[in-house]
Amino acid sequence: MHSFWKNYGSTLLLLAGLVMGGVLGVVLGEDAAVLRPVGTLFLNLIFVLVVPLVFFSVAQSLVVLRKNGVIGRVLGTSVCVFLGMSLITGIFSFGLMSLWNPFADVLGQGGEKTFSGGFLDEEVHIGDALVGAFTVNDFPLLLSREHLLPLIVFAALFGLSVALLGQKVPAAEKMVGEGAQIFMKMMEVLMRMAPIGIGCYFADTIGQLGGQIMGSYLEIFLVVSTACAVLLFVFYTLCALYCRIPLGKFWREMIPSAATVGTCSSAACMPVNMAAARRLGVEDQIADGVIPLGTNLHKDGSLVASVAKVLFALYFFGITPAGTGAAVLVVLLSILQSVVVGAIPVGGMTGELLVCAVLGIDPAFAATLMIIGTLCDIPATLLNATGNLVAATLVQHFVRK
Repeated sequence: MHSFWKNYGSTLLLLAGLVMGGVLGVVLGEDAAVLRPVGTLFLNLIFVLVVPLVFFSVAQSLVVLRKNGVIGRVLGTSVCVFLGMSLITGIFSFGLMSLWNPFADVLGQGGEKTFSGGFLDEEVHIGDALVGAFTVNDFPLLLSREHLLPLIVFAALFGLSVALLGQKVPAAEKMVGEGAQIFMKMMEVLMRMAPIGIGCYFADTIGQLGGQIMGSYLEIFLVVSTACAVLLFVFYTLCALYCRIPLGKFWREMIPSAATVGTCSSAACMPVNMAAARRLGVEDQIADGVIPLGTNLHKDGSLVASVAKVLFALYFFGITPAGTGAAVLVVLLSILQSVVVGAIPVGGMTGELLVCAVLGIDPAFAATLMIIGTLCDIPATLLNATGNLVAATLVQHFVRK
């Protein structure tokens, strides 16, 4: 019982807060606005931590990769495999959610569009939008949650430079590592307030929009779970066949990885996946490099949930995504969001804030998107935990060829 509560306690408390918030929103109606200051207080505390947390976490990730010998050895092949798997996952998830659309009830509930400088502004050229999304023209602009992508690019370059310099800059390396630990701990402490803060925010949202939106959340959970199940049993089986791994042996090694869903953390699966990868014929240096790297950067389950979050945001603000351009936007933004989730442990709503920043919508909407992530945590973790074992076998296959 103690182990169960340790693994799932925070998620269960957050779900309890959402349920209580939903009930209060339905009962109080528009009077639930009295709870808005509590939700806003929690969001503001999250917002002020996002910029330093992103900077130190991303920079630290590059330093760790360099120390583990991943950079310059198996990084290229691994990134190609991660990207290929992510594209297939994202395209499939977008297609499934286009056929089984759980977002119809929220279409236009966000009122008039509030986009400003994002991808969805009709007057903004796509090239200008890309430049604006990935870069800023002055350093102080990096210190804003509205420019998370430029901050990530800057932090990655900074971390890579520190890693390449190595022992020439020991103080910088120490600063990055200790800074990441400090801000992660701050976020971890703050997230203990999430059941109250998010619950109050959700109560206000339900009070303003009506209880029908709660049915949409349940349907989103069902479609995300279905997508994860298909990818697990069909896509991963096809990967095993492509690598010429006997299916009996493959699934025998996949079961321990899948069982770690009980830890509510794909990172806890690393030792299990490394051992399983070796038994499936993956070389030591590949297993030791690909699986830790994938734990940080490759999360198929989080990607499925990210597609749901991006589509929810679009429909909420009255945008019905149609055509190739919309599909590309949704899939690529979802991949970015899932990478941010993996690269910044205990990152709170960092990935959701990234979605808001790129789309150009109110950052407070990140709390609404976080609800989807909480509901879909178990099926997403299941796919995250098993996906990196599959990725390691694919990297081994391509290296041999």
